[in-house]
Amino acid sequence: MSVFAAGVSAAALLTAVPAQADPIDDAFIDALGNSGVGMPNPADAVALGQSVCPMLSEPGQSAADAAAKVADTAGMSLGPATMFTGLAISAFCPGVMASLGNGQNPLPLGLLGF
Repeated sequence: MSVFAAGVSAAALLTAVPAQADPIDDAFIDALGNSGVGMPNPADAVALGQSVCPMLSEPGQSAADAAAKVADTAGMSLGPATMFTGLAISAFCPGVMASLGNGQNPLPLGLLGF
């Protein structure tokens, strides 16, 4: 290895920025813990939570369908999966939350228990 390459490698190591946690991900993990919905691996929980919004954007899908998929994927019963799905919607689907805040229901009836 040349002195130049060694210097560049050393500089890269010294200036590397450590990975930062995403505050939304952290809030989601905290909400899961506070609600009693536990998952052994926080990274898996975040990935599954982030998959809920795309599930809901598929034609004909509802939160009940997404909760069933969450239950199957995570190996949990439907009750905790429904709680997980609701928390995921509130954390990762800002458009849905904004519509609800404006008095609109962007989701099919029955999706949120209406």
